[in-house]
Amino acid sequence: MLEFAQWWEPELPDGSFRALMDEFEKENPGIKVKLLSGPYASTKEQLVAASASGTMPDVVGLDGAWVSDFSKQGAIADLTALMKDNGYDDSQLASQIAIDGATYMIPVVNFVYPMFTNTTLLDEAGVSAVPTNRSEFEDAAKKIRATDSDVSGWALPLSLETPNGIQNDVMSWVWASGGTMLTKDGKPDVANEDVKSAAEYIKGLWDAGVVSPGAFTMKEQDKVEDFTNGRVGFMIDSLAHINTIREGNPDLAFEISAIPAKDGYTGERGMPYASWGIGVSASSEHPEEAWKLVEFLMSKETNATLANDAKAFPGNNEAVPAFVNDDELFKKAFEIWDSGTPANEFTGLPVAETLMREFDEPFQKYLNGEMDVDTMLKTAQDSWMEEF
Repeated sequence: MLEFAQWWEPELPDGSFRALMDEFEKENPGIKVKLLSGPYASTKEQLVAASASGTMPDVVGLDGAWVSDFSKQGAIADLTALMKDNGYDDSQLASQIAIDGATYMIPVVNFVYPMFTNTTLLDEAGVSAVPTNRSEFEDAAKKIRATDSDVSGWALPLSLETPNGIQNDVMSWVWASGGTMLTKDGKPDVANEDVKSAAEYIKGLWDAGVVSPGAFTMKEQDKVEDFTNGRVGFMIDSLAHINTIREGNPDLAFEISAIPAKDGYTGERGMPYASWGIGVSASSEHPEEAWKLVEFLMSKETNATLANDAKAFPGNNEAVPAFVNDDELFKKAFEIWDSGTPANEFTGLPVAETLMREFDEPFQKYLNGEMDVDTMLKTAQDSWMEEF
């Protein structure tokens, strides 16, 4: 009997995840799967307690932000070793989350964060095409802002309470142009030219008055509400909110696109994402059977089915979920995803949320004119080095 703890089953159509487990059991006689399902927050609490007590379930759903702590505690297994022992070809995996060269989490399905554009506001501003680079974006945001005093160019959530805006809305500009906030060996490097360029670019947008008011206390849900209500021209957001926006404002005309890159950049676009990740308990008495379940979920056909049910993009780079052919926006998003590179450097870092907050605090002072860019970046770099 394999125990599989995750928050996925409650978020999927009723019965769909159990049906996949039944299929796995049919293909693997003698292996049974017991699903330990609950909301995200309670699953996290359960796994944190299990990690501390050495009672981690055989297979676990993981958020990338948990991986560093669990691996340091020795609670989750080295998947690189498991793949090698089982002769697994990992070239089909879209991405892997590694610590010190060893994989501890495999993203099963991915929820991407493209640029959302209110095309009505874009048309009213006299802009003929969705921006593809930074200059075009700045020009469009300024023109949208000039059309109406109640409309802003871009929503930038920088709440210190939930500082994931640093990941999704700030560092995404770095990754979109192939940049990084880390050294080659995974240490902090937030004072580099990639990050400095993005920070100065955002400061320029801020000084031009195109950013939504209340940015310093804005959270992700506030950003989505502003966009849904037609108060902002652009936002970077999860594809998962497409249906939320459509339900909230059926008449809103909007488009999605890759996040604008540096002018002249021709490399692959980094696409910010969040994942349902999977890992195996280091204390499992059934590691081979646990790996069989991971391998089943990452197989081309199963992964496409799960991604389709979740309305997310597959972790197997050969899988294609059916929904991408049923909806033009999802189809376009899949093309963006397929042509770019998954990018979220906070995944796998220690105390990831703390790192976001420690960048957010001096970044707010920089935007407010209380600190210059070099001081801001050094302050963040020093704070990050202490955490490492």
